[in-house]
Amino acid sequence: MASRNPFRLDGLTVAVIGAGSGIGEGAAEACARQGARVACFDVNLSAARATADRIAAAGGEADAAELDILDPEAMGSALASLDHLRGVVATPGVNVRKRLLDYQPDEFDRVVTLNLRGAMCVLQVAGRLFTEAGGGSIVLLSSIRSQVTEPGQGVYAATKAGIVQLARTAAAEFGRKGVRVNALAPGVVDTPLTKPIQQNEAWNSAYAGKTALGRWGRSDEIGNAAAFLVSDASSYMTGAVLFVDGGWTAIDGRFDPPA
Repeated sequence: MASRNPFRLDGLTVAVIGAGSGIGEGAAEACARQGARVACFDVNLSAARATADRIAAAGGEADAAELDILDPEAMGSALASLDHLRGVVATPGVNVRKRLLDYQPDEFDRVVTLNLRGAMCVLQVAGRLFTEAGGGSIVLLSSIRSQVTEPGQGVYAATKAGIVQLARTAAAEFGRKGVRVNALAPGVVDTPLTKPIQQNEAWNSAYAGKTALGRWGRSDEIGNAAAFLVSDASSYMTGAVLFVDGGWTAIDGRFDPPA
């Protein structure tokens, strides 16, 4: 029996906060490929416009606007103005790589504020809109660092674990209103923010070797997972953490024994 493809997003709008680069850019383009009209939001307006222009050049529909994830009033106005809004994907985050004894209070506040308060802002604004509308999907960006960490990643890891618990709590609170909330947990991904690491040959190889696939991920691969979580193909998923990490958290990755 013929039926609508549950992976498709035709006739629907998806807002991507952080669409100007990296995983947010990948998510915006992935949703557009599935037929969504994408609202590309970013604190960097020119970067958001560049993503929207690439989507339009490929035959998709997209608009761009400046948006600070820490400004709930602006976010509320921006999201409320969108017709047929189905999903909100939020990707902004920051990391200050320092060992705990070297961390300064302002650095701690910077990471916690953007990563955790930003996620909370999205949940409150999008959650209120979707619960009143009777449905919708929210996707937050966690990380493998919510489960595994390394020296210099402590504060970042704590925020990414916190995002998981915020997503789970929101799933519990919003579920009866038809609103789904999930978290994406990428592994090492080739983005502008990770270029300095990839330029260090030993560091780059060590990270690639830790995965089962032996390579870094691409932003479009994470974006495809975000589009899936927005779509009806994931209609019974909420409160979940979807690891898209090339097998990083599944294997030890340090030694391949002969037996």
